[in-house]
This record gives sequence, C-alpha cells and structure tokens, in this order.
Amino acid sequence: MKYTVTDHPSLHTCARLSSFVPDEGVAEYHLMITVTDPRIGFAAQLSGVLETFVATLNTLPSGTRAVFKRWFLSDAANQASHLPQNDACAVSVVEQPPLNGSKVALWVYLQQDVAVAPISGTGIYEVSHGVCRHLWRGSAAVPDLHSEIATMALLEELSLSLESSGGSLAGNCVRTWFFVHDVDVNYLGVVNGRNKSFAVAGLTPDTHFISSTGIGGRHADPRVTVQMDSYSIIGLADGQMSYLYATEYLNPTYEYGVAFERGTRVDYGDRRHLLISGTASIDNRGEVVHPGDIRRQTLRMLTNVEALLAEGGCSWSDVGHMIVYLRDPADHCVVSDMLAERFPHMPMVIVLAPVCRPGWLIEMECMAVNAAGNHIYAPF
Repeated sequence: MKYTVTDHPSLHTCARLSSFVPDEGVAEYHLMITVTDPRIGFAAQLSGVLETFVATLNTLPSGTRAVFKRWFLSDAANQASHLPQNDACAVSVVEQPPLNGSKVALWVYLQQDVAVAPISGTGIYEVSHGVCRHLWRGSAAVPDLHSEIATMALLEELSLSLESSGGSLAGNCVRTWFFVHDVDVNYLGVVNGRNKSFAVAGLTPDTHFISSTGIGGRHADPRVTVQMDSYSIIGLADGQMSYLYATEYLNPTYEYGVAFERGTRVDYGDRRHLLISGTASIDNRGEVVHPGDIRRQTLRMLTNVEALLAEGGCSWSDVGHMIVYLRDPADHCVVSDMLAERFPHMPMVIVLAPVCRPGWLIEMECMAVNAAGNHIYAPF
C-alpha cells in the first residue's frame, strides 16, 4: 500500500490517501479528509472538504470514482441537510464528531474503471467491474422504532433486497455497521434484534455470522434509534469468503451473547480483502483488558487487530484506512499522539463514539488489501 499525505493550507484540510495499484485490473484507494483549523465555521469546513475531494480526485487516474462515502458530523441535525444531495454512490452520514475539534470529516472508498448505479427502490448502489456485483448501502434507517425492532426491520429489508438480486443475507452480506443512538441504552436491543434475525436467516455459531461494528452514533432524525450501513457481494464462489478469529487473543463473540465475526477475508484472483470488525481491548475470555487505562487499552486493541490481520495474511502496511472510536473526548490527545507516532501516513479519523460496553474506552476498525489473491478465483 502506498500512502500520500497532502496538506491544503488555503482550504484548512489534510488529505491522506492510500493506494493499491496492481499491474493489471482495478486500482483502489481510501481517502480520509480532515479539517486542520476547527476555528472556522461549518460552511467553510464543508467547502474545504469538498474542494479537497475534487482536487484529490483530479490527481487520480482517469475513470476513478467513489463507490462509498461516509460523512462524520458534529451535529447531524443541523448539518446533514447541507451535504451534497447528488452523490452517485452509497453515502453514510453519522453524527460522530471528529475529535480534533472540527465539525466534519470524510472517508471515501474509490475504485478505477467501475460502473456504479443505484438499484431502484432499495437504497443500494451496485458497483460492477467483473463477475461479482458489489452492493453498498449507507444510512438505512426506520424512525420511531425501538432499537430491537428497528434492527430486525433493517436486516429484513436488506435480506429482501439481496433476495431480489439473487442473493441472501447469510450467503452474501460481508459487512454491516450499526450506529446506535444512546448506545448504553439501546445497544442491547440491537444485539437482541440481530440475534433473532440471524437465527431466522440460518446464521448460527455452527455456520458463520457477519463482520460488524456496533457503536454509538446519531442520525440527523432524532426519532432514529439505529441506522445501518452494509456491504454485500453477489457472485462469490464457495470458499472465496472466510472468517478471522485470532483465538489466542480474542474469543468467539457468541460466547458473550452477540453475533458477529471478528473479521472477514475475501480472496479474488488478483488480491485479498480483509474487513476487520470493530475491535477493542478484549481478551480470549471476552473480558475488558486494562480497565480505565487508555494507553494500555489502545496497545491491546492494536495487538488484537494485528493478530486478525496476520491470520488473514496481511499486515499494517496493507491497511487502507482506520476509523478509531473513543468514549471520552479527554482521551483524544493521548490516543492521537500514540497513533500518529505509529501510523504517521495512514488515512485515519478519530471520532467521539461510545463503545458498546462502558469499560471499553476505545475501538477501531479497518480494511486491508494486498496482492495475495488465489488464482483459482476470478480477478476483482
């Protein structure tokens, strides 16, 4: 993975870009744009981020386009309506304030020479460039429902959409993100709703679950208790998708009553993708490690993620982006310094988002890619 950091002083932004460019086939990029001067107002910050995105896109090869975007906002109820409304890809919008004091940050996943088109009536965007169809959806939500019922409704809606496209929740959903308003109160409902939905779909400890992040986050509509992003793939062969456990460091999630995979590996003919779920300072008994100590929790979190990456045949140098979630904004300076020292060029954002268990002070997720594909499969 190649990393590039570009400061834009006139726009008060910094663009961090990771690039995976094979000799042949689809190039892919992760772009993280953050604001460097939080003293300017929201309109100026948003304008700077948008101009930085255009400027960065213009440096990339012709035919490169966004396949998924996520906006991180400090006050979604007042800011979300000002975001662009004409995006040609799936877009996620979540209130998770960037902890450098700014009001907005943007993560964009880009690919070269792909077709991106909405699937009518589903909210899903289909990305196609080979034998597989990649289905992205952002910010699915159903207002006025308890978190358990909302979670079941969201998964049922996704399941029906996948079935209409020739797939299924169990067979084709690769990754989910659940952003939970007041996570300390509503997360149990998400757990219960997901467990029930997965049981209906045939997802059990004896089969597999779906990699996921379940974290604090707010929708612009205050009536929404849960919003969900998802990524699914139609057209994978048997064995092309597998799961990561790192049992020396982590336990199976079902042992403490939840249902998600620690990570998922997808092998193509020309590359390998890893999607690492939200990972905290946890041990192989499911216990919080180093309660109350943000430095040691950060180190244990990184150890756990490193073990998952290694099991999947990747390393930190293959990681395209990182999203780091903190419960306490007072921990930002410590964590920011630690991560900047270890990952000075990594596309990364640190946001305010309480983890699902109060004892966990920090969590992170990431995606990785390298050329260790399996040539029995078609190229990406």
